[in-house]
Amino acid sequence: METPFVFGKIATEKNFTDREQETASLVTYFTSLINTIIISPRRWGKSSLVNRAAKLAMEQDSRLRICHIDLFNVRNEEHFYSLLAQRVIAAASSRWEEAIENAKKFFSRLVPKISIAADATSEVSFDFDWEEVKRNPDEILDLAEKIAEAKGLKMIICVDEFQNIAEFDAPDYFQKKLRSHWQLHQHVAYCLYGSKRHMMLEVFTDSSKPFYKFGNLMFLNKIETPCLVAFFNSRFTDTGKRITNEASRLIATLSDNHPYYAQQLAQLSWLRTQDECTEDIVREAHIALVEQLSLLFVTITETLTTQQLCYLKALIAGEKAITSTETMHRYGISSPTSVVRSKAALVKNDILDNQAGEISFQDPMYAYWLKTHYFAK
Repeated sequence: METPFVFGKIATEKNFTDREQETASLVTYFTSLINTIIISPRRWGKSSLVNRAAKLAMEQDSRLRICHIDLFNVRNEEHFYSLLAQRVIAAASSRWEEAIENAKKFFSRLVPKISIAADATSEVSFDFDWEEVKRNPDEILDLAEKIAEAKGLKMIICVDEFQNIAEFDAPDYFQKKLRSHWQLHQHVAYCLYGSKRHMMLEVFTDSSKPFYKFGNLMFLNKIETPCLVAFFNSRFTDTGKRITNEASRLIATLSDNHPYYAQQLAQLSWLRTQDECTEDIVREAHIALVEQLSLLFVTITETLTTQQLCYLKALIAGEKAITSTETMHRYGISSPTSVVRSKAALVKNDILDNQAGEISFQDPMYAYWLKTHYFAK
């Protein structure tokens, strides 16, 4: 029997829970060609949300095409242009012959090297002479607009890990180039999102950056407990098992309503359940999950400075006035400046999250491990 819970990959159909309001908004933005930026901490379900909204939007509008691009391993402009051209042409083509025809038709100055995969997918890929691309980047940056206009289509280009463009050479210049083209498009809109929240905020909320006010900002919140409880109960029932409401609420509490960990803890609890999942089973699964992650947490902790660890210890203890003389003395914090530096470094490294001045851990399991294992020694 397959597990009814999914984490670490796109959640679809019954595996997708809540986000009704965000899904409806995103579908509207897609069908209306409104640029959208999605911001949230890692593993909060951004990709699953985009995937679901894209599917629903295309069902509503037969002229709409969705182009998905992942910049996870893209570290330079050359790779970006090649990937953008390939994905745009694939999204606008129903078969490989049409993809080749589109490449020939819509490139006038660039001459791509076309290759077709030997497997059953017959995927078409394009390579370009980088020197030619540098002289004529407009052909690729405006490719989606030209194809959509010529074919009477609408296109949404969804770019995951968009913050990686900040690692390119001359990133501000590159961002200016992107925006100067993309803001003029009438038949194409862009959905940009990524896993590094602080970098995405810098790119889209800093008035000095090229992508400032590029589109609607969508901030994802945690999934509410009642939605998670209903979801857990339904998925257990679907597989012929039961779970008490108390056990479902405990999964939500121990995972701090974190979408990824909620699914993972629910899966571990489901695997331990014969007939009915109880709170004891959930606690047992939670202990196993923390132990499973302990080596990773040790590795993360070894990269932190002494002052950062002192700050985290005070934060976990629930201290509110961490910069007070008494608190700093109690936790071995050297100065208020050290607090500021530690906080900034921990946010930058995606260990902490700063939402309107409210500091919290991005990883609730890591926070639990620090409190009950590392600092408890």
